[in-house]
Amino acid sequence: MADPAVVNASPLILLTAAGLTELLHLAGNPVLVPRAVIEEIEAYGPSDATATAVRQANWLTIVEPQLVPPIIERWDLGSGESSVLTWAHAHSGTVAVLDDLAARRCADSLGIPIRGTLGLVLIAKQRGAIAEAKPIVERLRQAGMYLSDAVMNRALSMVGE
Repeated sequence: MADPAVVNASPLILLTAAGLTELLHLAGNPVLVPRAVIEEIEAYGPSDATATAVRQANWLTIVEPQLVPPIIERWDLGSGESSVLTWAHAHSGTVAVLDDLAARRCADSLGIPIRGTLGLVLIAKQRGAIAEAKPIVERLRQAGMYLSDAVMNRALSMVGE
């Protein structure tokens, strides 16, 4: 059984917009979404489809908030990032799925395993869930994922593309 994963807003929004929500299955088992992330998604309006998709996906589990410890609070992250990291910090072995650089640095400093949206695509290619990563990455870029050509090319070369 895979380690659990807890997901932040950005990967949810991007994957939903690109029609690729199922890639979250590769993040871990179970796949958890803190309520603060749902509230963050709903607050930004254009992501209503994301909140609906999360609520309709019976394989995603919404988890209730936990008190953010001072070690995470000091990073002054958004409520979604803080809740994802708090959950992962409190539940050893949980993978934090997030794209925000500051949140990733916080996770790294705490020894929390992380994965980003791009990382999910690379895993999908490595596990044979997709034939090619480049078209998926392009779909994510069209959906709003910022990714420089250099980073994209470096990532694709890691999976032989």
